[in-house]
Amino acid sequence: MDVSRYVWISSDGLVMTSIPGCAASGVSVDCISMCSRAWSRVLRLTRLVRMIAVMEEFFGNLGTLLNRGGYVMIPLLLLSICSVTLIIERSVFWLTVNGRASLRRLSEMNAALRRGQNDRVQELIKVDRTPYGRVAKRLIDDGAGDAVSLEAVDGERRKFNRFMVAMSTIITASPLLGILGTVIGIIQSFELLGGDSTLTDPRDVAGGIAAALLTTAFGLIVALITLFPYMLFKGQSASAVDRLETLIASTQEGYKEVQKVAVHVGVSDPSE
Repeated sequence: MDVSRYVWISSDGLVMTSIPGCAASGVSVDCISMCSRAWSRVLRLTRLVRMIAVMEEFFGNLGTLLNRGGYVMIPLLLLSICSVTLIIERSVFWLTVNGRASLRRLSEMNAALRRGQNDRVQELIKVDRTPYGRVAKRLIDDGAGDAVSLEAVDGERRKFNRFMVAMSTIITASPLLGILGTVIGIIQSFELLGGDSTLTDPRDVAGGIAAALLTTAFGLIVALITLFPYMLFKGQSASAVDRLETLIASTQEGYKEVQKVAVHVGVSDPSE
């Protein structure tokens, strides 16, 4: 269907419509633009109201959870916040280090280093803010000897493993805190059962034990949420170290290639 036969813009800025069997009508372009902006504002306001409702429900459920789980839920909640923060920070870091653009520049650096093209490597280093660029610059400036290479890799390895100890601690401590909260809750429930002779409904004790088990469940959830990213980040760190070692090998191979060329042309010092 050819829409242009029924909708067009007139010379005076009106959107004209003509449906078969109906009279032609016109609407101002400015009017349409104003309505579009108003509708966009309505949509943004609707999303904001929904977000506020979700946050209100979340904090309401959180208050209920803290009330039922007891004081142990407070450190567990803090650990969960720390865990999410660390996961986001490390995810951003590794997406930058091992992104497609970074790995593409790394491949070009390896190729240039193997051919001894230090000028090309310097160009790549200028636009590279990853550990690969820093190590390549260090190797070019200070040489690719064993001591320099080891020091460069160790320095970057510490950055790769940043916050890993904290994440490991969260993985270990969260279930233990959860079990502690459960034990405390069970003790309180049995004290209630043994010390109150007027207690006739055992469901009150069962409800207390069920509430106490919330801390164990929450602690396990925090540990599991942290565990899988932790293992992923360890794998990323090992892969990055392997790439750095490949970078060192490429640099050493490039130095050998330059020395061969220098000997071939009769120059004793390759830097001459």
